[in-house]
Amino acid sequence: MSDPTEAIRREMIASGQPARDAAAADVKLTTDELREQYEVIGFMAPFVVVKRRSDGVKGSMEFTHNPRFYFNFQPDTGG
Repeated sequence: MSDPTEAIRREMIASGQPARDAAAADVKLTTDELREQYEVIGFMAPFVVVKRRSDGVKGSMEFTHNPRFYFNFQPDTGG
């Protein structure tokens, strides 16, 4: 199966965009904090699909590899 987002995601990683986005993020979660607040549904670097435990809202977050931080939760708008 072909992933139409693969080239874009690879370019984001190669250009260092996740690290720049993390530097600008107001909230950065460690892996333990992510597990406490969200249920992880799947990964497609540099994104993770999650379900927020407090209210069940699904969405996505960006992450960096090293150091590993998760940030910029965006709720799924169903579009």
